[in-house]
Formats: sequence, C-alpha cells, structure tokens
Amino acid sequence: MAYTVRELLYLYSIAHAAYERFVSICGNEEQARNAVALLVWIDQGTVSAIHHIPGISPFAVNEVAAEANRILECLRQQELILPAIPLISTLCQDGDINPCFFTFHQDLVVRGVADFLDGVGKLIFNDRLHLMLRRYETGLVGNPLELMAPYDSQHVAVHEDCRSMFITFSKGMPIEREEIYVCKKWGDCVVRVLMEKTTGAIAPMYGRIIFKSEAFLGLVLNGKRLVKITIGHRQIWLRKYVPRTANT
Repeated sequence: MAYTVRELLYLYSIAHAAYERFVSICGNEEQARNAVALLVWIDQGTVSAIHHIPGISPFAVNEVAAEANRILECLRQQELILPAIPLISTLCQDGDINPCFFTFHQDLVVRGVADFLDGVGKLIFNDRLHLMLRRYETGLVGNPLELMAPYDSQHVAVHEDCRSMFITFSKGMPIEREEIYVCKKWGDCVVRVLMEKTTGAIAPMYGRIIFKSEAFLGLVLNGKRLVKITIGHRQIWLRKYVPRTANT
C-alpha cells in the first residue's frame, strides 16, 4: 500500500510525540532519534513500548532514554555485555524483551534501526514537515504538495564523506585493516576502510571508515563527538569525518 507523506506522519504520530518528549527531557536530539528508532523496531513484534512514552513521568522517560542508548552503545563494542534494562522490559511486558534478546539479534537490531533512520525517520524527525502539517490541520495553508506527495521508500544516496568516520589509534598498539571491520557484527554495513599510508615498519596512526549508510554514524557516535572502541585490548577513537577544505 502506497502512503502519502502526510499519511505517514499521522501513522507515526506517536513516534514523533515520543521523540519530542525525549528531546524536551533529555536534550540530545541524536540520542532521542536513536531511542525512538530502537523502540519502533521493537514495536514491529507483539509489543508496543513506544506508546507509553508520551504518558509516563519525566523521570521514567529519562530512564527509558538511558536504557535505550546504553543498549546501542554496548552494541558497538567487540565484547557484548549488555546492561540491565528493567524499564524497557516492563514496557514490553507483552513480549520477550531482555538483554539476551539484543545479544542474539544484534545484527538485526542495528540494521533495522539504521534502516528506519535512513527511511521513515527522515520524515518523523523533520520539524519543518511537522510544522507544515500543523499549519495544514489548522487551516493556515491549503494542501501542501510536499505533504500530499507519495512517500518514496528508496533511501536517498549521500556522498561518502557524509558516511565516513575518522579513526585514530594508540601509539605502539597497531591495528590491522581487517580488525577495524569490527562493525561486521552489524552485518554488511562497511564499504571500505582506508589507512594512513606509511613507509617501512611504521604503523598507521589514523584511518577512515566509509559506511554504506549515514545512519550508522549516528548509531556509533550516539550523540557524542568522540567515542572509544576496544578491539583486542587496543583502543581506537572515532569521530565524524570532516573533509579538508580546498585552499582558495
């Protein structure tokens, strides 16, 4: 069944309300997007956790956001040790949701959340579209073509610079290119890994990971500017890649 943009905004109105609640209480927009995307993915089954978010207390909202983002932070580590998620488990009381669930379905969770962020999430988290929808509902505007247009489920391709992360390594603790494909636990999400070109036996000190999707950057960073991942007792640091500007 084909939906218009307006119909999809209505269909996911609870998700948008939950997003606004997370942002107003927790403040971090990227973490709010990730938390909503995770809960929406969970809601594809027989549970409906996200429908509780607009009506629970601010303290509970903050705890749900913390649990959701702890899950996503743990999913990027090589050694997967998930924390307890008592509140999310309670909200999912109609389903079998516990830390072991995310352990056994790690690739499905990450790819499902990324697919949501790259697809319908582009509409749900678009404040301009929701403002347009409110103006339409109050009669301030007619039928905006952008809202009446059919939703295109094809993901918009972005330049690889927007899908890249800059990585640095600790001195004296070299890491091979193949080891950096730590995200292979997430499935086929990495296009390639570039390493600093060195001579002789000098180990690279930095590199670049190019993902297939921009959403994976947000899932790795999860609202932070810089994150650390441990690979075999060695640490690498990741941040969003910023291309050099050409000299004029």
